[in-house]
Amino acid sequence: MTVRETMTMGVIVGNRGFFPDHLAKSGREEILRALESAGIKAVALGLKESKYGAVETREESKACAELFKRHREQIDGIIVTLPNFGEERAIADTLRIADLRVPVLIQATPDEPQKMGIALRRDSFCGKMSACNNLRQYGIPYSLTRLHTESCDSPEFVKDLEWFAAVCRVVKGFRNLRVGAIGARPAAFNTVRYSEKILESQGISVETLDLSEVLGRIERMKDNDDLAQAKLGAMKSYVDTHSVPAPALVKMAKLGAVIDKWMAETEVAISAVQCWTSIEENLGVVPCTVMSMMSNELLSSACEVDICGVLGMHALQLASGTPSALLDWNNNYGPDPNKAVCFHCSNLPKHFFRSVKMDFQQIIAGTLGKENTFGTCVGLIRPEAMSFARISTDDTSGTMRGYVGEGRFTDDPLNTFGGAGVVEIPNLQRLLHFICENGFEHHVAANLSTVASAVQEATTRYLGWKVYWHGHNNGACS
Repeated sequence: MTVRETMTMGVIVGNRGFFPDHLAKSGREEILRALESAGIKAVALGLKESKYGAVETREESKACAELFKRHREQIDGIIVTLPNFGEERAIADTLRIADLRVPVLIQATPDEPQKMGIALRRDSFCGKMSACNNLRQYGIPYSLTRLHTESCDSPEFVKDLEWFAAVCRVVKGFRNLRVGAIGARPAAFNTVRYSEKILESQGISVETLDLSEVLGRIERMKDNDDLAQAKLGAMKSYVDTHSVPAPALVKMAKLGAVIDKWMAETEVAISAVQCWTSIEENLGVVPCTVMSMMSNELLSSACEVDICGVLGMHALQLASGTPSALLDWNNNYGPDPNKAVCFHCSNLPKHFFRSVKMDFQQIIAGTLGKENTFGTCVGLIRPEAMSFARISTDDTSGTMRGYVGEGRFTDDPLNTFGGAGVVEIPNLQRLLHFICENGFEHHVAANLSTVASAVQEATTRYLGWKVYWHGHNNGACS
């Protein structure tokens, strides 16, 4: 499943009178064509609103800023295009006056060696440095293209535009985010402790729901309830349930219906659930399939009330437009230092599996009985490139921190239960040392994509979190 909403970018066309201003006219046309080709809407000054629709004077800065303000709710990011040197103050003033606080990408169009005369020379190469210098002075964060200069119709800019759109989705997706905490943290999992107050300071609110309320609502819900029956049908369509007793399926359907209704009523976007062992003891099922279905529909859901874990899932999902999973860094894979087994027992979204069926939770069944633990999604993760992320609250310093990186799930043989896969990550031992030395959790979010760079850019540059990028090669994109 891949879902990417249509993005809208504000466009600032730089111009400077000492340089050929006809390039501003053609440059505006080029960036608008590039955005249209990428399926991105544009908000830009018209040719009647300023000279060539560019920004050079103070009045043009104010006009562009007012245009952006009128579209504040639609604009996801701003692209500054420099078809010539560009007026550095006008660009910075436009962004300051508009005050949208969205990501900004700086693009400069390259000169051509055969067009270096006074009528055609751009000097965007130099102008980009001046524009960035001014934005730094103004305290306005910004992102850069992979190459210092790139044509709007180049393959490099197409890729950078895709990357920047991912950055914008992550930043927007964390703005006024509401996260559901369903149940209490399992007593044995100190590792998933977090600071609700630190999250609130970042604009992330946690809405709690006691498990007793969930169980009470399930008890009062009739088996033939419309919401429960709809959830039961969706569950049977989602995963093979033939080996699961009918009463257990009904219980799971009611659980899903109650959670869905509560999330809609409270405007909660993602959730973390007390997955064991109270639900198994008091309801007689595991919530894994219900959570798997939510994650598969891009409503990320983490187990063990790992609120920060689901934030990592959410960041990866926003960047890629595809479902995320929460996994354990669980086992070594033989002697290979760059391979490990990632595992959960499991609520992985269907999107992750080669094939999947519903079964019982083998770990808990040993103490609570098989009959009380149906509802897991069992199968192997399909071999594919992957990104991983962990976001945490650092309660000692009162800040947010994390790490991101990329690797791949392999097709190495693995004979185990739950949902699992072998992952290969360059310099894995260095990453594991980093995790242990810095006291990060054993949970990690994963996504079948390569979006670590976009997540790191969004969280570090625009959200202000300290996020380590494992394997960073000093480029803007990866």
